[in-house]
Amino acid sequence: MNRKICIHCHFYQPPRENPWLEDVEMQDSAFPFHDWNERITDECYRRNGVSRILDANNKTSDIFNNYAKISFNFGPTLLIWMEKHKPEVYQRILDADKASIDQFGGHGSAIAQAYNHMIMPLCNTRDKQTQVVWGIEDFRRRFNRQPEGMWLPETAVDIPSLEALARNGIRFTILAPYQAAAIRRIGAEQWHKINGHELDTRKAYLCKLPSGAQIVLFFYNNSVAQRVAYGNLISNGDVLANEMLDHFDSNPSRPQLSHIATDGETYGHHYRHGDMALAYCLHSIETKQKADLTVYGQFLEECPPEDEVQIHENTSWSCSHGVERWKSNCGCSTDPALNGKQEWRGPLRNALDWLRDQLAPIYEQGAAKLMSDPWGMRDRYIRVILDRSSDRVEDFLSECMGKTPSDEQIVTMLRLFEIQRNAMLMYTSCGWFFNDISGLETTQILRYAARAMQLASDLTKIDFEPEFENRLLQAPSSYRGVANGKEVYQKMVKPSRIDIHGVAAHTAISALFDDYIEEKVVYCFKAYTREYQQLEMGTQKLAIGRTAIYSNILHAQNEMDHIVLYFGSHNLTCGVANRMPDERFYQARDQIVGAFKNDDTAEVIRLMNLFFGENTYSLWHLFRDALHQILYKLLQTTWDEINALFRHIYEQNYTVMKLMRNMQMVLPKPLAVPAEFVLSQNVMNTLFAEPLDIRRLEAVAREIAELSLQIDEPEARLRCSRRLDQLMQRLRSDPLNLELLNTASRAIKIVVAIMPHVGLEEVQNLFFIVKQQAYEQMSERAQAGDQQAIEWESTFHTLANYLNIAVPQLQVQK
Repeated sequence: MNRKICIHCHFYQPPRENPWLEDVEMQDSAFPFHDWNERITDECYRRNGVSRILDANNKTSDIFNNYAKISFNFGPTLLIWMEKHKPEVYQRILDADKASIDQFGGHGSAIAQAYNHMIMPLCNTRDKQTQVVWGIEDFRRRFNRQPEGMWLPETAVDIPSLEALARNGIRFTILAPYQAAAIRRIGAEQWHKINGHELDTRKAYLCKLPSGAQIVLFFYNNSVAQRVAYGNLISNGDVLANEMLDHFDSNPSRPQLSHIATDGETYGHHYRHGDMALAYCLHSIETKQKADLTVYGQFLEECPPEDEVQIHENTSWSCSHGVERWKSNCGCSTDPALNGKQEWRGPLRNALDWLRDQLAPIYEQGAAKLMSDPWGMRDRYIRVILDRSSDRVEDFLSECMGKTPSDEQIVTMLRLFEIQRNAMLMYTSCGWFFNDISGLETTQILRYAARAMQLASDLTKIDFEPEFENRLLQAPSSYRGVANGKEVYQKMVKPSRIDIHGVAAHTAISALFDDYIEEKVVYCFKAYTREYQQLEMGTQKLAIGRTAIYSNILHAQNEMDHIVLYFGSHNLTCGVANRMPDERFYQARDQIVGAFKNDDTAEVIRLMNLFFGENTYSLWHLFRDALHQILYKLLQTTWDEINALFRHIYEQNYTVMKLMRNMQMVLPKPLAVPAEFVLSQNVMNTLFAEPLDIRRLEAVAREIAELSLQIDEPEARLRCSRRLDQLMQRLRSDPLNLELLNTASRAIKIVVAIMPHVGLEEVQNLFFIVKQQAYEQMSERAQAGDQQAIEWESTFHTLANYLNIAVPQLQVQK
């Protein structure tokens, strides 16, 4: 068939990791999820791996892995996070690529991406090369094959970027049609200027490069892509399928490709149920057989280019002014009211360019003392980023040096490489994309800049920050509270900086509230307690100890002494010092402990300042996740008091509230709020109890119904959803167990009744697995007259109905 359809999805999130901790901390704006990566994974990435196909009755008839049927790329930094935090979603993506290789003639769905979404035309030559190499190596490590194509961030393109792709074995990339400048038949002399509306996007084009290399370019159908991303095409999968089919000739003599490219987050995050529309579109195309689904690599093999193309350099898909969005006040923004108010973009890029050029010679000169090819080894440093084990690090650095490095050399070289890694992360494109320099994405790239400067200062003792801040002074802010980039840096970035003393302080403070352990993982650090003593006097606590902090990134270990004095509630003070001589530490310990036992708080504080006064900390210096947990612990007494008060109000007024509802009266808030609180707690306590008491849960549900209360709020929904997932996981492990099936079915019925919007996606996924495991077997046994199997089958259909899943009815032989 000469009609080919390809839908490409660019899946990407800006790196959100704390540059000092190498992980994403809690983001309250993503509530009830831990952070935005987790939220968008739930809304989009997970769902596209297990999307639903609905039948004529709007019941789920099948689960569909969209990734196996589309072309896609994932940002490498996003996959690093996903592999660690959402391994089941990550694995579905990898499995889909493997499955697609069989479907698409040996060509996989996945293509690579330039590593951390830098705007390639604005990169210097060395960074272009490293971004491509790191993207390729990350892809090979995950997908176990060489990528055929590579996504250019924001499709931003120039000839040197295409040269970098071709030089590293990339066969094709994808651009917007208005990025094509001229075309001609291969072998012809005359070029024909062309605009995006005139370009035939249904074919591949060859781009010959000045070096003699060449690369294939695909130009997606912009009209359809725009209506998917910003219109209503994504609301109906059948309509989208028909739109894709409408762009072929009536009877093409040569293969034609109808294809689009959009942000992958369109399908689920930007548009709820967008993943289902995509799934039905793909399903419709396959079942109606009016076209073949394909991917770019397969189409290129079957239909090599007959035409060549020249590009408009320094252009992109998301800025009508080329690549100005990432370096000037071009007028592009996400808020029309702020169009033309991005004067900060140019000074921000200038400041980062200045910093990059300050850091480059530090790296080059420092690395040249230890290795012969500093920039070539930077390209290969991706191997360490992907595997930071001691063996991998030592092997890599031995390759760099040509001999086994000393411990000191290991730390020095890793510090140099990390300067360069952060110096590229600080150019992540999202830092310029939005409306103001005070935005989350921009402060994030400034944190990478701060980390790079800190690492460089540790090596050179040069303070780069004053000049960097002065350059940011030229970047105005439109928001209240900060006037310019310098204030953004000082108020929003500097306070987030962490050093080794801060890690030791976090370890010491959190130990007061957690069970004592000798070895503790703190993000990318390990804390080893050498000595520890804790005393209590009434509400006050004193803890003093010695700890070694090991960095998994720099492979450096620092010995620290620390002390914490806790006054009760949220009041404490902590001091951290580099390891003292033993005699001085024990002198400090004995004097401070003596003063504490004598209830002489003033003397304790004086001695703490004397021995540990250089680096002092409070509760608010804890890392964000631990701070949340400890604050909740400190508030436990308050929670208990509220719970007791609300239960008293509820129990004393239950009869009156029931009478009011029988009379169709609206419950006044002073009664409704405590009742909702108590009954929500009752639901959680009952649902999470082991073993689950279904009758008790039913009783709580009746109380909620009788009083017409609403407990369907986001955090409760998320918790209940995860509990139902657990019940279905148990059934998956023992699918023939009728008792487990009954428990899951009844629990789901009750929870859905009191929380109509509870998330059941993973429950449905597990239901389909149980169906595959057991349904056919139990159906056969039921037809043979097995009464337990008949009951199992009946309960299974009941559960399917609660989950809105279509299952063929069993015909029992009589």
